[in-house]
Amino acid sequence: MQSGENKKLKYSNLTCKMPQPDSVDEQIPFSIEKIVQYPLPGYGSPTSVNFSPDDNLISYLYSPDQTLNRKVFIFDLTTCKQEVFFSPPDGGLDEDNLSEEEKFRRERSRERGLGVTRYEWVKTSSKKTTIMVPLPAGIYFMDRSLQPQLKLPSDTSPIVDPHLSPDGTMLAYVRNHELHALDLLYNRSKRLTSGANGTTKTHAVAEYIAQEEMDRRNGYWWSPDSKCIAFTEVDSSEIPVYRIMHQGKATTGSEAQEEHAYPFAGATNVKVRLGVVPVVGGAVTWMDLCCGGSGTDGENEYLARVNWMHGNALIAQVLNRSHSKLKLLKFDIKTGIGKCIFVEQHDKWINLHDCFTPLDKGGGFLWASEKTGYRHVYLHDENGVCVGPITQGEWMVEQIVGVNEASGFIYFTGTLDGPIECHLYRAKLSLPINPLERPVKLTPGKGKHIVVLDHQMQKFVDIHESLDSPPRVSLCSLHDGSLIRCLYEQQAATIPRVKKLQMDPPKMFEIQAKDGTLLYGALYKPDEAKFGPPPYKTMIAVYGGPGVQLVSDSWANTVDMRAQFLRSKGILVWKMDNRGSLRRGLEFEGAVKYNFGRYDAEDQVAGAEWLIKERLAKAEHIGLYGWSYGGYLSAMALCRFPEMFRCGVAGAPVSSWDGYDSFYTEKYMGMPDENKSGYWFGSVMNHVDKMKGKLLLVHGLIDENVHFRHTARLLNALVAARKPYELLLFPDARHMPRPLKDRLYMEQRIWDFIQTAL
Repeated sequence: MQSGENKKLKYSNLTCKMPQPDSVDEQIPFSIEKIVQYPLPGYGSPTSVNFSPDDNLISYLYSPDQTLNRKVFIFDLTTCKQEVFFSPPDGGLDEDNLSEEEKFRRERSRERGLGVTRYEWVKTSSKKTTIMVPLPAGIYFMDRSLQPQLKLPSDTSPIVDPHLSPDGTMLAYVRNHELHALDLLYNRSKRLTSGANGTTKTHAVAEYIAQEEMDRRNGYWWSPDSKCIAFTEVDSSEIPVYRIMHQGKATTGSEAQEEHAYPFAGATNVKVRLGVVPVVGGAVTWMDLCCGGSGTDGENEYLARVNWMHGNALIAQVLNRSHSKLKLLKFDIKTGIGKCIFVEQHDKWINLHDCFTPLDKGGGFLWASEKTGYRHVYLHDENGVCVGPITQGEWMVEQIVGVNEASGFIYFTGTLDGPIECHLYRAKLSLPINPLERPVKLTPGKGKHIVVLDHQMQKFVDIHESLDSPPRVSLCSLHDGSLIRCLYEQQAATIPRVKKLQMDPPKMFEIQAKDGTLLYGALYKPDEAKFGPPPYKTMIAVYGGPGVQLVSDSWANTVDMRAQFLRSKGILVWKMDNRGSLRRGLEFEGAVKYNFGRYDAEDQVAGAEWLIKERLAKAEHIGLYGWSYGGYLSAMALCRFPEMFRCGVAGAPVSSWDGYDSFYTEKYMGMPDENKSGYWFGSVMNHVDKMKGKLLLVHGLIDENVHFRHTARLLNALVAARKPYELLLFPDARHMPRPLKDRLYMEQRIWDFIQTAL
């Protein structure tokens, strides 16, 4: 097929172009029920896209009926045909057939998908096309020409985090807190570790802090030659357990409680060791490294990342407690002896990333650093010495998605075309280059792109979305970005909920903070024909914390269902990324260092003042809503600026930072005993005496991330200050209500509150 041809991929019962509704011009009432439906309109598109090992097939998860229940589909690039590749024999994963460990892992990753949620291609020397699919019933293997085979049932105990070896001959997994390996040829399994007890010591599973805060989901890593596995041993015996009671259960005793090794700010962290074990079994070689625990001086506090280099050299990325220094330690896996080959330091903090990329030639590696204030890629030699930059400028590299050493190119995604977009770029790998050439943009138009490169570095799959366009999936040339064929497309006008509910994209604006810093905002303006001209009553949707960007040129902003619902009721909705938010560089993000609740709240006030000045918002009728850090910022802004904000909805808010976890809190706020004034100011409780507006607090009683204790402490302060409040509790919810009945009830209560309080 020639480049540029646009051939639509048709599934067995659904064309890629979404079906036209019967009456797209007929507006339907925007009810509460529309807010809670998943997936969001337009997000029933393919996900988890991969190329088969021979690059002849493109695989993905997809639900033809546009639900959360997904199957594995493939598109054959040779025949240009598509088919269902794997359909779960028992229906696959649902919220009721998961182990406790997997439920917690879904919480950490914010996973909502059902049916099949992940799969891996089996890389072998044969011409078989086989995938591995983990399901609650066990591990299935599926060859294109055969029926699904349940290779490893989970009838005795749950199987956690299975991964194939690089050569495709072995499967590693965790069972009963120990690492196992299954020989796929002989169907024999061997336990590789011992000594775990499941309460204070576990093997090969990432600890809570790693999963929730470090974006490290794994606790073990295959060696490149498939002969051994590096793994973690997590010892939480020095952490006082935090007990959560299931108040909504009919049972009592041990069945109605759970205990967590939760490291609070300023307290002891779990102890993590790194070992290597042969897959045939045998003695573990422990690396000369121990992170965390009460015995360390904070220099080796967190095992942030583990990587393998060519020649079976093991790399550990180790972060100090103050987040100011990250070391790359290189270990000899035969002796466990390591040496430091590189140190990254910054006076703000170190942001972890996955851009460490070993190179075949010369034994060096690529590394991304924010030493200029923006994350850029640098070439390092085999000894860790920085040879020079690959990219530079006032923009950031987000991910290295591929390296072609033969042609001398690196491929990455980044913000060169603006911080509210994300594109694929190509840069030259050779050094030295002075001055550096501008990277070549390979993805078209505006918006955000997620890309997957094939193994031969010839093609890539582009998943593209923008404010005006729902996700579409295309196969493109890696040479110049030109379109080879469209794999899946949909138009906004043909998505029934979008058209019938009249969900127009928000308008994007640029305003200035008090110090002149540029801030981006998105405005959902009510229909003047229906509600008259502005100003309007206004709700501000906030998050505001580090690591998150709300305002971007993405379809997610167009189908923000709560914002669109409020807009349909005549309420103007505004969202803005204050200083401290993601994708704007370290100086912008670092404005909140030691000062949560100060500049972030003040920037939101600047946004509200701009709305009033532009005669969009009705003064004295402005409220806020947010969740997690957004819940914290809603409550904080409501208390600090009583003349500006009339009401606030605070979902699962952190009320005082001494009650949140060590990694996140100390990274931004420092140690509690070293920043007493910052912790005092950043506590909502110390500002409630100024509050005049209405406050609705929403929290799950078994939230193991932001404990209900945060809301309980805030309630004590409100009572002491004789301030009224409204409280919405979900006894069986964790950090966010999941069941449909809970979410329906929550949205109705929030809307009732806004109507009366705003």
